Amino acid sequence: MLNDKTKPIILSDQVQTSLSNLDPLTQKVFLSLNPPSPQDNRADVDQVRHALVRSYGSVNVPLAIMPRVPVICRSADWQVTATLADTGQGWKLIDLEPGDTTKEQFGLAIDIGTTTVVVYLVDLCDGTVLKHAADYNAQIVLGEDILNRIRHAAEPGGLARLQKAVVDTLNGLIRILCPLPMETGKITAVAIGANTTMVHLLLGLNPASICRDPYTPIVNNPGLIPAGEIGLDINPLAPIYCLPSIGSYLGGDVIGGILVSGMHKQPDVSLFVDIGTNGEIVMGNEEWLVACAGAAGPALEGGVTSYGMRAEPGAVDRVSIDPKTGKVEYTTIDNAPARGICGSGLVDTLAELFLNGIINRTARFQTGKDSFVVVPAAESATGEDIVITQIDITNFIATKAAVNAATDFLMENVGCAWQEMSHFYAAGAFGQYLPIESAVTIGLYPDLPRAAIVRLGNSSGEAARQVLLSRTKRLEAEAIAAKVTYFELNANPAFMEKFSGSKFLPHTDIDRYPSVKERLQARRL
Repeated sequence: MLNDKTKPIILSDQVQTSLSNLDPLTQKVFLSLNPPSPQDNRADVDQVRHALVRSYGSVNVPLAIMPRVPVICRSADWQVTATLADTGQGWKLIDLEPGDTTKEQFGLAIDIGTTTVVVYLVDLCDGTVLKHAADYNAQIVLGEDILNRIRHAAEPGGLARLQKAVVDTLNGLIRILCPLPMETGKITAVAIGANTTMVHLLLGLNPASICRDPYTPIVNNPGLIPAGEIGLDINPLAPIYCLPSIGSYLGGDVIGGILVSGMHKQPDVSLFVDIGTNGEIVMGNEEWLVACAGAAGPALEGGVTSYGMRAEPGAVDRVSIDPKTGKVEYTTIDNAPARGICGSGLVDTLAELFLNGIINRTARFQTGKDSFVVVPAAESATGEDIVITQIDITNFIATKAAVNAATDFLMENVGCAWQEMSHFYAAGAFGQYLPIESAVTIGLYPDLPRAAIVRLGNSSGEAARQVLLSRTKRLEAEAIAAKVTYFELNANPAFMEKFSGSKFLPHTDIDRYPSVKERLQARRL
């Protein structure tokens, strides 16, 4: 399991919604049945079904359950607990247990990221998260990013390897949450937030069309999938619900972010951004939503810098430069000797280099040097200088420019100005760990009143929890997906033009960043 700092963040208290009138994906009901007699010689399965019909209407009993019904009913003296799954068109019996187990209802809310996977064990009786566990997505060894995994899926046996890798990751986390095998059978429902490719690979669907014109996936809303069909080590009939996608590069994780932010219910215009291995941007309000997405590169995961690393012990996570002495102050995760720089440390470093005039607005060194020492060799764990190079900066600025350009592209297409933005929602590690002031300074975040910049935490995981617990939320997520207008950025000349003009700190139009402009002027005095 990952170190606490490297885990995807747990559900944020700021956005974790207390749901009233829980209507989870599966429900339990205690049945006190009558033993068969000459006066009542109904078949065992029929008696169970008839007892449920009174409260749930039509109930389907799968063949896999039927042989167990007489055994369980007789061993429990006809006092049993039925577990029912909401199929959207009625209810299905997925388990029958002896005695009254209605207080033992458990489900999983899962966030499957390209890099990391996090699983939350949820009490379906009250909606609380009991435990959580996280690990790297084992697919990483088969491809660092989505495009490489799509290529690997096209190789002989590649799709099966990718599916097994993510299922093995999930099963490993489930075993951490439920160490005893008998406990995993008590998990009867799963909800998942993930991008479109991750859903395809989890379900064993060929993702090849996702990266080919016209960029159409096999499915956007796969419906309910029995856990046993993909090899998840829980109740084999437990329904798996994946938050719906919109298209190849806008998945259920983004729909979940919109759901959790509530931007789709607000009269004012808001911006939602999630930058990881991929970047997704959504703009809109209660009347309209527009979105775009594309590969951002692992800029915030340590993937584009010489000394970049994930947020693990020894990663430099905070940096400041004394404007008078030029002395660098830094901290590392767990206070371990510095081994590299993670995303938050990189953002801090760039902001400090810019504010201190070491790099200019074109993000180039002013002194003629091509690198800057963040940690001297004498202090590092490796015995060599940990530096930021010009190439590192240029690579990172490409990610920053992509965010700016995509946002400008959306604003232009809907006729919306920056001044109309009321909130900025930053999701995932992009939102939770990056220092707000530094992110604004380099133009990664907009220069809004700081109270309007909202850290959503793991909005994909929180959305999975909400749809796990509420049919209303499931319908709301599907309504959001139907409402979003998606703009394709691939080879779009307007986007490429804006991208080329966005490689400035903090932005081509510095008046969009009045607080940064003021700080720059103050430092020059």
